[in-house]
Amino acid sequence: MGTGHLAVVGAGLAGLSAAVELKRRGYSVELFERTRLIGGKATSFEVDGVEVDNGQHVYLACCTEFVHFIDQIASATGRPRDDLLYLQDRFEALLLAPGKEPSTLKAANLPSPLHLAPSLLGYRLLGVMDRLKIGLATLQARSGCRPGETMAEWLTRHGQSDAARKAFWDPFLVPSLNAPLERVSAEAGLHVITTAFLANSGAARIGFAKVPLGHLSSMAAETLDNVHLRSSVAAVTLDQLIASSPMVTGLELNDGTRVECDGVVLAVPPSNLARILGEPERFGLQGLDRFESAPIVDLHLWYDVHEFDFGFAALIDSPVQWVFQKTPGYLCCSLSAADAHVHRPTEELIDMCDRELRKVLPLLSGAALLKGAATRDREATFVPTPGLKRPGPATTSPNLVIAGAWTDTGWPATMESAVISGREAAKSLAANLASIGKDAVAVG
Repeated sequence: MGTGHLAVVGAGLAGLSAAVELKRRGYSVELFERTRLIGGKATSFEVDGVEVDNGQHVYLACCTEFVHFIDQIASATGRPRDDLLYLQDRFEALLLAPGKEPSTLKAANLPSPLHLAPSLLGYRLLGVMDRLKIGLATLQARSGCRPGETMAEWLTRHGQSDAARKAFWDPFLVPSLNAPLERVSAEAGLHVITTAFLANSGAARIGFAKVPLGHLSSMAAETLDNVHLRSSVAAVTLDQLIASSPMVTGLELNDGTRVECDGVVLAVPPSNLARILGEPERFGLQGLDRFESAPIVDLHLWYDVHEFDFGFAALIDSPVQWVFQKTPGYLCCSLSAADAHVHRPTEELIDMCDRELRKVLPLLSGAALLKGAATRDREATFVPTPGLKRPGPATTSPNLVIAGAWTDTGWPATMESAVISGREAAKSLAANLASIGKDAVAVG
């Protein structure tokens, strides 16, 4: 087991998963977060007296590291996982288009990739040729892509029409990647397809938290030695530069406070990382300024109707990609890749979402909208552009590692990617500290 005092900067899922893993390994762990909330992109807060999530986050059954993280904190705090997470028994997605009957994509009791074939062949929102071409393109996803190819280019090369884009590819890929498919690498898009739809017949099952996301993050924080909110880190402090391996001795906070520690995890976005390090190149980190971000907007609408029974659904050819029934009468609309909407006034966004929902939900025809609210994350995720180089956890400093959904996890910016990055950062730091300790004994 490890010994020593470590600092984790950033209380999102990446930082929390790193901190929980380091605590499990025996270290004393302090967490530093610049805001007042635990959870980062996956948190919750009150809006007009109702606790809402900072965006509707979902996970898939293939997100095994995220589920393991929830198992860890559930075990540590005595809460059964089933009280915290919902997961479909089999993949099923309702798709809604104005003026058309609802259609459902559902996994059959067949091995992958045949499990989606019966549902796709009967998908009423597309013609027969489009359905067949979608099936063929899905099978060809394992063949990879051309260097520098975007996902939009890959789809065009595989015969996918605009109708197929709107009714199938966009509803699943745009929210996963949080960017128009013209901006993202085909490699990132194909990862989603192969991992969710081709890995096994149950991989694409959709799940979400049964409790506000901030509760999950707070449960993780409870397992740590100390948590500092509203504590912005200005810099890491260094002992001295020995060749290209600076040793970190602690943190300097914005208020001038210095915190000594034996190792640091920086689980922050690229721009914050560059600010804290000052000269990230000294730590072997290049190209942080190449990372682009994209916003997500969520609209929270409360109606005087409590009879919704669809759970969640995708809206076809709409600025609202998905709508989720949170509680009776409360619907949450998710707008990914929301560059065109993030700066719009809240009332405009509420009116737009209300109109979009009324087009596809007959129950709203006589319903009154009681109230609405918007949550915005202007820099929600990084955009996996073609050719983007994502760093791993290691730096040239053996006792400094980095984490974040934007690092090289192989996944797009998801909760799974964040947790993978945090756990890998913790493993890397623990291994380095063990090596440093052995070296010190050898020298002594």
